[in-house]
Amino acid sequence: MSHDKQQLEQQLWNIANTLRGKMDADDFRDYILGFIFYKYLSEKMEDYANTILKPDNISYEEVEQHAASEELLAAVKEEALDKLGYFLKPSELFGELARRGNAEGKSKFILDDLTKVLNSIEQSTMGSESEEDFGNLFEDLDLTSSKLGKTENDKNELIVKVLSHLNEIDFDLQNTESDVLGDAYEYLIGKFASGAGKKAGEFYTPQQVSSVLARLVTVDKTKLKSVYDPTCGSGSLLLRVAKEVKEVSAFYGQESNPTTFNLCRMNMIMHDVHYKKFDIKNEDTLERPQHLDLRFEAIVANPPFSAEWSASPLFMSDDRYSAYGRLAPKGTADFAFVQHMVHQLDDNGTMACVLPHGVLFRGGAEGHIREHLIKDKNYLDAVIGLPANIFYGTSIPTCILVLKKKRAQEDNVLFIDASQHFEKVKTQNVLRPEDIEKIIDAYKKRSSEAKYSYVASLTEIAENDYNLNIPRYVDTFEEAEAIDLKSLSKELKKLELDIKGSDATIADFCKELGIDTPF
Repeated sequence: MSHDKQQLEQQLWNIANTLRGKMDADDFRDYILGFIFYKYLSEKMEDYANTILKPDNISYEEVEQHAASEELLAAVKEEALDKLGYFLKPSELFGELARRGNAEGKSKFILDDLTKVLNSIEQSTMGSESEEDFGNLFEDLDLTSSKLGKTENDKNELIVKVLSHLNEIDFDLQNTESDVLGDAYEYLIGKFASGAGKKAGEFYTPQQVSSVLARLVTVDKTKLKSVYDPTCGSGSLLLRVAKEVKEVSAFYGQESNPTTFNLCRMNMIMHDVHYKKFDIKNEDTLERPQHLDLRFEAIVANPPFSAEWSASPLFMSDDRYSAYGRLAPKGTADFAFVQHMVHQLDDNGTMACVLPHGVLFRGGAEGHIREHLIKDKNYLDAVIGLPANIFYGTSIPTCILVLKKKRAQEDNVLFIDASQHFEKVKTQNVLRPEDIEKIIDAYKKRSSEAKYSYVASLTEIAENDYNLNIPRYVDTFEEAEAIDLKSLSKELKKLELDIKGSDATIADFCKELGIDTPF
């Protein structure tokens, strides 16, 4: 980790702690990430406007005092909406509000103006191509909430303090080679996830698991036409895939939680993904899919484990499920997500998703769907067992399924048991870089290794009734050490003599004390 990134992470976390004593983790997450995003948009806007105005020898800060201010602002707005997707006036910039909050007199009260500015960012996009990408982005930033303070002045004081601290940090946005801020933002999301308990798993996949999924879907690829996550949360998986290749042409995702949906769009923009390159939707993926007409080259996902869904009989005529003849059970939607992703996968694509171990062996409808995927479709490429207690908020063991429509090795399935390869950090199990490398190396080599990986033929899997439980294929049995019975017999005899000696000593003491012996 670079010093700049580490320093920025620490600074941002320290500022987050200003709010920490006031509210729970979910709430102060929304405020601090929202304010960081507002500062980012302001700096991006000012930098871009200064570039446009350079030929006129005027800075954006000065433009409102210029004789032709209306014409200049209109020109800047037009170009900014196309390039950045939004527009902010000089008086609406983060630094200006932070400065006013620290000024003397009545203007020190900035809450109302701040609310107007955040609304103005969204309103600036109305009727433009970016309207959907910026709509309601700040809806979780409630500046009227009593959580910020009892009185309006208390709320204002706290917000001014946070803005002032943030204003002192240089995001170094001119450095186009670096993504320090995006990574620091991702770090904060992870920090909130680890501290927020069970709810955290809804919006965040630990980075080491994201790394495994991203590397699995990008094997032998340097560019991707598209990447898709049907349960995208904060977008960490989509962004992780982008780190593994030189270029991703388009990012697609769907997220049912409105707060997390907002966080995902912010995260995309903070990582400098242009608004025209991502399409994130806020809807239930199984019930109301938004990208059904598209096929994707890479699909990654960490769906909610064993979630409920309607399992409505109407889905039997849905192209995603009709060919299987059965629907995933109402109480465990795991295979419904798998079927959805398979439907969206392009012929040359790879999908990798995290699921609970139950998908490997549960019977009934799930067993039927599993058999169809392997026997009839032959899409299953690999099964990878992960360590238990690797996700925030749940200790259950999980696995990764890798599926392809056109497989290089059509007559077998690779099994990897990585469940014993991890480091324990406090209460969480963590995959180390060497553990990740071992998984990816085994996947690429596709060979059997004692107690770690096994290449199972389709015949073997059929003989196991399409049960994919990893111990059926990867033998991890540890042979017990041989016991020397003669030595053990001698030890027992010696112990017996020792016991008799102790009994005699106790009997003598009891006789002296005039009490009965205990044996």
